[in-house]
Amino acid sequence: METTRELSTRLQSHRAVVRQMGGDEAVKKQHESGKLTARERIQLLFDEGSFNEYGILGTHQSLTPDMKDKVTPADGVITGVGMIHGRPVCAVAYDFTVMAGTMGEVGERKVKRMRELALRERMGIVWLLDSAGARIQEAAGAQFAGTGSLFFDQVTMSGIVPQVAAIMGPTAAGTAYIPALADFVPMVKETSSMALAGPPLVKAAINEDVTTEELGGSQVHCRVSGVADLETANDQECLAAIRKYLSYFPPHSGMKPARVKPSGLRKNKSGEAGAFGKFAKGAAKAAKTGATDRLTMSDAVLDVLPEDSRKAYDMRKIILQIVDGDSWFEMKPEFARNIVTGFARIDGWAVGILANQPSVMGGAIDIDASDKSARFLWLCDAFNIPVVFLHDCPGFMVGSRMEKLGIIRHGAKMLFAVSEMTVPKFSIIIRRSYGAGYYVMCGKGYEPDLIVGWPTAEVSLMSPEGAVNIIFRKEISAAPDPEAARAARTDQYRRMIGGHISASQGHLDDIIDPRETRRVLAHALEHTRGKKLPRPPKKHGVMPV
Repeated sequence: METTRELSTRLQSHRAVVRQMGGDEAVKKQHESGKLTARERIQLLFDEGSFNEYGILGTHQSLTPDMKDKVTPADGVITGVGMIHGRPVCAVAYDFTVMAGTMGEVGERKVKRMRELALRERMGIVWLLDSAGARIQEAAGAQFAGTGSLFFDQVTMSGIVPQVAAIMGPTAAGTAYIPALADFVPMVKETSSMALAGPPLVKAAINEDVTTEELGGSQVHCRVSGVADLETANDQECLAAIRKYLSYFPPHSGMKPARVKPSGLRKNKSGEAGAFGKFAKGAAKAAKTGATDRLTMSDAVLDVLPEDSRKAYDMRKIILQIVDGDSWFEMKPEFARNIVTGFARIDGWAVGILANQPSVMGGAIDIDASDKSARFLWLCDAFNIPVVFLHDCPGFMVGSRMEKLGIIRHGAKMLFAVSEMTVPKFSIIIRRSYGAGYYVMCGKGYEPDLIVGWPTAEVSLMSPEGAVNIIFRKEISAAPDPEAARAARTDQYRRMIGGHISASQGHLDDIIDPRETRRVLAHALEHTRGKKLPRPPKKHGVMPV
């Protein structure tokens, strides 16, 4: 009989073999394809030395002929718990070096264990996806009837613990629904893909010839479908993005995000996006602004808006002057670019920011912008993250094409989301806020905890040009100089919709100097920490999906 010492030595040897994953050749291929291994990813994701692996001894138990003599170290998936920024997070990393990271029966048992622990112990969960999908050799038979709890569990966890699904390789068939149900989905450029069926199956089913990248690469899902939230250059950047994303969130929905101690003297950042946005290099360069304390905004903010109110500008230039240093983290920066969503900190407090983008479609809201906004608002509300609304919106896109695509139904998602939110809501009207665009950006009727305007603010049912063309149509057409008549009436109407008038009527809380924006928001975040907003008891609303 072996002694305890001998058994322990054999155990350590077995573990060492398992940590070699699919073997040297498979690891080499993984690196040659531009990808880190699952174990290398785990090391970068977690605080150094904090990861505790569960189920390392797992291996397939299948008796099917196709699995005879197959070796599946850890059954192709690494599971465990580690620390990110000092708090516990569950991890599931599919190992492409072992049977292409396919989901086997024992592997799924390990992942089920992580889902149970995440829900029971209220820990976030991160999937690192690099998988060809279900292991057909084990799942193609009648036993498939007992599968599917993975997605049921994800829905159960939704809104209770943060869920991240990073696409770091192929994510096909069943595994593609993991990101669809997750809160945050980063994708690695060129090496990742996501599709319900791969090119061979697509060819067989509908006779379409398509490449993996064309079918479901990062550009498709980050720019067109909107399934993914962020395109990253490589595995390292992807893992860093996950860590930063989670820094804005509480461990679970029963807590509030932690405040980061603000620095004494604020230094604004130049550039046009966050550390993982399109303009990362510009955002990383500090620029002296003449600020005298951490809440003061520089005079530079006064020069962002064009003198001509019809001209566009980049809203992110304003955002970067409002938020702490380099805290801006943009979500879906390449999808529905007419609306800007992202996380940041203001005086150390975590906030979500929803802003119209005048440089794209004039900031008008279309179907994709509605969907992007509603999902973002639900995410912030689920995890107690206050939301700042920055208005410069001419309203919703109109026309026969929009109506056929369902703009009313999609726009209603924004109305639904902003109405049922119970977190602190702060509205800043930068320039225009017209029609239903004013409503969905948290106008006065949607219970904002603060609603103020810049001196440039305008609030109206519609634009001056639109109103004049309707109200004074006959007068203008009969005038000797129709264009001069239209211009005069437009100028007259514009003087009737200024934000200062709304403030004088008590509809806005104040008109503020743009340089006061950061200070006003910091004070509002401080005094709304104890907000409680009871709602009528109900099972759930009927969302206009």
